[in-house]
Amino acid sequence: MLIYNTTYQVNFEDAKNFIIWIHEVYIQKVLEFGTLRKPRLCKILSHRDENSECFSLQFEVEDSASLHRWYSQQGVALNDEMMKVFKDKAVGFTTLLEVIEEA
Repeated sequence: MLIYNTTYQVNFEDAKNFIIWIHEVYIQKVLEFGTLRKPRLCKILSHRDENSECFSLQFEVEDSASLHRWYSQQGVALNDEMMKVFKDKAVGFTTLLEVIEEA
């Protein structure tokens, strides 16, 4: 199993709207697609900046081929939609993690 993580840095004044949009639009559309599951949205506490807040959005995915299919069929369009809504007020980067062991 893999974890698809996206870390976002969002302007402080847009953070509340970003959380609402991620929850009501992004996560809902991803779950409807069916490939990614178990969304987890976290606020990153180790990054302190008076102008922005950081968040981590994580999904579980079966394998990298499934993730690639999702990304090409839905992920690109969702990222484009986010760019239209938030422009340069929210930026993100992704990390793909492999679960080695669960306690």
